Amino acid sequence: MKKSVFLFAILLLLVGCNRNVKTTQNDVQKAEEALFNEDQTTNADAVPNSIATFSKYAEENPEAADAPEYLFKAVEISINTKQDAQQSIDLVNRLVTNYPEFDKNPVALFMLATFVYDEQQHNLDKAREAYQQIVDQYPDSPFARDAEISISQLGMTPEELIKMFESQENTEGRSQE
Repeated sequence: MKKSVFLFAILLLLVGCNRNVKTTQNDVQKAEEALFNEDQTTNADAVPNSIATFSKYAEENPEAADAPEYLFKAVEISINTKQDAQQSIDLVNRLVTNYPEFDKNPVALFMLATFVYDEQQHNLDKAREAYQQIVDQYPDSPFARDAEISISQLGMTPEELIKMFESQENTEGRSQE
């Protein structure tokens, strides 16, 4: 009985100690290395761990100069590999909220609007909100103009877009004559 209690106490001590292990630069580097195969294709098995490692590093080291960059990497991987849409939304919201001046926020919001809200979820209202957030909060970003154009084209079918482009070409052609 004493032996069982002693082993149980040791086990609790080991488990308790592991909870406070902080994510290090070495952990981040390993996650980055594991993310790609030798032929530079994405290692799908490493994606969830890489997202978690980058996100956890930023959470545990919020003042680190590279924290927003790693959180952005988590956003990129999550969105580009079509991981859980809610995870992508949460990551972008964390990035924009915790690092409002980060220069890649417009990119993250644009990806969120285009690939998550519009293409994955078909939620045009949320896509419009994300695009508008770029226009309002980052008006000097190169993505602000793209966001305005995207807002005007939300919900259009491919046929409607083609007609619109053809109409613009015809108008531009006449004005050049």
